[in-house]
Amino acid sequence: MAKILQISVDGNMGSTGHIAETIGELAIAKGWESYIAHARFARPSTSKIIKIGSNFDVYLHGLQTRLFDRHGLGSKLATIKLVEQIKEIKPDVIHLHHLHGYYINIDVLFKYLASSSIPVIWTFHDCWSITGHCGHFDHVGCYKWITECHHCPQKTEYPASFFLDRSRQNYRLKKQLFTSVPGMTIVSVSKWLNAIVGKSFLADNPRQIIYNGIDTEIFNPVPDNKDIKGKLSLKKGFMILGVAGTWGVKKGLNDIIALSKQIHDNDFIVLVGLTKKQLAQLPPSIIGIKHTESLQELKDLYATADVFLNLSVEETFGLTTAEALSCGTPAIVYNATACPELVDSNTGIIVEKKDINGVVYAIETVRKNGKSFYSNACRTRAVKYFNKDEQFNEYVDLYEKNIKTEGLK
Repeated sequence: MAKILQISVDGNMGSTGHIAETIGELAIAKGWESYIAHARFARPSTSKIIKIGSNFDVYLHGLQTRLFDRHGLGSKLATIKLVEQIKEIKPDVIHLHHLHGYYINIDVLFKYLASSSIPVIWTFHDCWSITGHCGHFDHVGCYKWITECHHCPQKTEYPASFFLDRSRQNYRLKKQLFTSVPGMTIVSVSKWLNAIVGKSFLADNPRQIIYNGIDTEIFNPVPDNKDIKGKLSLKKGFMILGVAGTWGVKKGLNDIIALSKQIHDNDFIVLVGLTKKQLAQLPPSIIGIKHTESLQELKDLYATADVFLNLSVEETFGLTTAEALSCGTPAIVYNATACPELVDSNTGIIVEKKDINGVVYAIETVRKNGKSFYSNACRTRAVKYFNKDEQFNEYVDLYEKNIKTEGLK
């Protein structure tokens, strides 16, 4: 039986944790033995779970990052132990996800990967792997990563360093380590991200695009949603929905607040994923929800909304947009990073970045056309391009391809 080992910061939790879990389930269904190594937030899994390090390791790693800008260079003993466990398991393929998150030592891990003959697949969910510090750069317009990072303008952004700036040293070390693994396949979750990788020091690696997948069986249109607003204590009127794991300037919170001053009196905005502090600062035309209690409640919100709003300026995919489309709700997105890939003229409207008047006009267009004008196309697009079984089965196919390729050497 072939074995796959995935490394992800979260265990069946959060977007990348759920992705790793689903891939493991599909691999098991095709006869693979599945292992997932993770650092925290463990939940029940169909795969065999390996815990990396301890909470104290995470704390020390975070301290090194804050003081010395050495993110990815802590957790040495935890990573040495992980390598020993990998040697015992003898996986046929290793699949990497996020390696940032204060839990893995990239020097230890990649020296092992370079010396082993195990095929490696690495899914990029952001840009951290090709920069000297940051996970996203587009918002600040910094493109030093194309040649070499230095004097990082986002030094105090995640993963924050409050004192030293090692962006040049980090960049050089990443370049040395990440280019040392023969034939490592880079999977990007969007065409935009794949194009970015094509300008980086990993441009010569084998590359593939696999969109993130969603559960289109859970996220589906609600035939009769007239009672949902009442159950969720929402008022009647034109409902504009936004959902994010974390809200901030880059996610478009300030733009949505500005938008709230220009919408009709009978319109209202619902935002999901806000902090207690953010909830207290919302204007009256925005209804804030800290988090939904279940996927069913989240699905009901998607399906009830008249339009979904994603004004993020930095998205490597846009999972919430795909979920909204799957529920038959059209989306308005900024023409920024990967956002335009999810929406076409039949399923929503693309507006230039920071153009609040353009967003207002787009809302009026959706209102005029009516949600039903878009719903079937939204659902069809989501099922065709973002169904988790279709998307994540591509990883299992990639595993099998790599095993065959390795066997020919």
